[in-house]
Amino acid sequence: MGDHQAEQRICYRCLVGGRVQGVFFRASAREQAMRLGVTGYARNLPDGRVEVLVCGDAPAVAQLRDWLRTGPAAARVTGVACEPLDYQSYADFTID
Repeated sequence: MGDHQAEQRICYRCLVGGRVQGVFFRASAREQAMRLGVTGYARNLPDGRVEVLVCGDAPAVAQLRDWLRTGPAAARVTGVACEPLDYQSYADFTID
């Protein structure tokens, strides 16, 4: 009946290491996020990693997290570390 609630909405903050700056990683992450309907941001960190915050329905967030392990063609991802965060509402997925 009315017991079927909306899918669980979650957020993850992921730090992506490797050759991930200067290879269109953030722009590609944004394209993937928009395709999946998730929100958040991607930004370069001073240490060469990219920080990605992704929020949305659990299955879509999981798909973007999987994508982060390879990234765009020019990237060479060596590691991804993700931690769950309390759900936050963002208007869209931005590049900072």
